[in-house]
Amino acid sequence: MNEPSRTYPFAPFEFMLSCRYLRAQRQEGWISVNAGFSFLGIMLGVATLIIVMAVMNGFRKELLDKILGLNGHLLIQPVRQPLIDWDIVAQRVARISGVTLAAPIVDGKALAAFTAGGEGVMVRGIRGQDLHKIGSVADNVQQGSLGEFDRSADIAIGKRLAEKLAIALGDSLTLMAPRGDCTPIGCLPRIKSYRVAAVFEIGMHEYDSAVVFMPLPEAQAFFNQGQAVTAITIYTVDADKVGQIRQLVTDAVGPAVGIVDWRQLNTAFFGALQIQRNVMFLILTIIVIVAAFNITSGLILLVKHKGRDIGILRTIGATKGAVMRVFMLVGTSVGAVGTFVGLLLGALISLNVESIRHLLGWLGIKVFPSEVYFLSRLPADMDAGETAAVVVMGLTLSLLATLYPSWRAARLDPVEALRYE
Repeated sequence: MNEPSRTYPFAPFEFMLSCRYLRAQRQEGWISVNAGFSFLGIMLGVATLIIVMAVMNGFRKELLDKILGLNGHLLIQPVRQPLIDWDIVAQRVARISGVTLAAPIVDGKALAAFTAGGEGVMVRGIRGQDLHKIGSVADNVQQGSLGEFDRSADIAIGKRLAEKLAIALGDSLTLMAPRGDCTPIGCLPRIKSYRVAAVFEIGMHEYDSAVVFMPLPEAQAFFNQGQAVTAITIYTVDADKVGQIRQLVTDAVGPAVGIVDWRQLNTAFFGALQIQRNVMFLILTIIVIVAAFNITSGLILLVKHKGRDIGILRTIGATKGAVMRVFMLVGTSVGAVGTFVGLLLGALISLNVESIRHLLGWLGIKVFPSEVYFLSRLPADMDAGETAAVVVMGLTLSLLATLYPSWRAARLDPVEALRYE
């Protein structure tokens, strides 16, 4: 008589038993309730983690694009003497491989006044040929044109500044600089009116409400710079490789000027964003861990309730490994389904987060005020690697949550399990 062959791991009967345990009978309704809560916990934890990571990624990427799109990746500043030979320096830097634009600028603060009131603004003088190459401005002109920017004393202002001052295209905006002509009785503020030739919308509240562009020669005269500029802003092909370009720029212009990159200028800001992102990831991971503990508690109760079934299985020849795998499949299936449904829910919300924000705004719920978060839209950018890591984490935690209850079930003595049956 031949001995019965041993079943191989994850045989069909193990899947069949795990499915039966998930489909509780009427008197065992608590099993379905507990599995449902475990499923919801994993699903919501994974979905929330994916949504928050996507929004944080999009927020950082959008801010980085807006900030660098206006301010450039590198900044050449005078150290001991005014930057007079800026044209030669800009041409020399523009020839460096990896540099897309080297734009001389004059920056200064002023008060912009119109009939509706006044606002503090940052005035940037720039050549028209350079402004046309800055896509964040040139590609987002809402009204007017930058075509005659170099050949006139016209200015371009942000859309939100125009709304604050109730100024329209073609109106004259009065700018007042704190330091103007010096007389025997002291230095008087400089006041001059400029026609608004263009209105742009970069999409970042801070810039759209406080930046004014004017032709470079006009800015030099307005801020008493003579023939000098305050800086040369440099745009590169890749912001993440700015360190390599910086060394080439330093070699080209020499040590007489100071060079800073965008990482130095925005260290505290982007550092705070990274810390916030890491803390949010940790907090939301704890939610998934709590949901995994719910799987563990549910399986412990299931093992205790199914002691008689385990004893019978062991008596008819089921191995400890088979019993352990049955209960592992019960818990892991709940976690796996919850993880993948959470992935679908998180992806669906992340891809439509701006539409959801508009819907909530229509209902009177202000979710993403631009004056607080700088941006005029709620961005989301799902990273494939991060999303895969969240899914793997959900599946791993679900599997680990089943190990102890399954081990307890496998160690159950069939004699003890059936003694009082």
